[in-house]
Amino acid sequence: MICPECGKLIGVSEEKCPFCGAWRPGMFGMTPKMQKLFGRQLDLVGLITITCIVLYIASLILQPEAIFRQFGLFSLLSPGTRALWQLGMTGGIAWQQGWWWTLLTAQYLHGGLLHIFFNLLWVRQLGPAVSDTYGQARAFVIFNAAGVLGFLVSNVIAHTPTIGASGAIFGMLAALIVFGRRRGVSHMSARLWQWAIILFAFGFFMSGVNNWAHAGGFAGGWLAASVMPASDEKRESRGVQLLALALIVATAAGFVLSFVKVTGILLGH
Repeated sequence: MICPECGKLIGVSEEKCPFCGAWRPGMFGMTPKMQKLFGRQLDLVGLITITCIVLYIASLILQPEAIFRQFGLFSLLSPGTRALWQLGMTGGIAWQQGWWWTLLTAQYLHGGLLHIFFNLLWVRQLGPAVSDTYGQARAFVIFNAAGVLGFLVSNVIAHTPTIGASGAIFGMLAALIVFGRRRGVSHMSARLWQWAIILFAFGFFMSGVNNWAHAGGFAGGWLAASVMPASDEKRESRGVQLLALALIVATAAGFVLSFVKVTGILLGH
């Protein structure tokens, strides 16, 4: 296997890397499997896209009577509020109840057809670039760090229920700007800054846009990318791969927790 710390070829059962001294680099046989998973098998951008689509359809199915309550371009096929609470919307009641996991789950929920369409357009546009630049696991950590900080800022300042991947999208923009600055590619950074400023400005002219989450997401992506090396500088460590897996598990558990808790409240339990 390849040592996750120094990148040298070592035996899977090595107790300590003979080159860098990393303790239990093979992690009892788990490290090669994680390297294979994040290196060739797992498409995290595809995972994010599929999760958003599946949850959007689930939100419509859970409360079908809400679909036709609103009419208009931006409210086309909008899920009901109850369904969004059941699937992990953050802010408002969820934040008052201390449901911290909604900072993760709310990133994958959307409030209408146009909302999910444009967000996934940006995820598909920026996600591969961030994954190529930092690596799959680091890209997923950046995505989540941005989304979590964005919702945290929104929940503390705005106190309103909120959903969507846009905070994480701003974080991916920030991560690419950080890389451009690090490599001295000024034209790349300038173009990304233009996108970020234009998208942020739209928030002041469109109703229902959470610019607090956008600002927090941008800061979260910037901070996360600032402490992470690029993929051509250093291999993804075992720690960051474990963190990415932990985020996937925690998010999946969060969907279940939200559904159980909100459904229990609705049933009076």
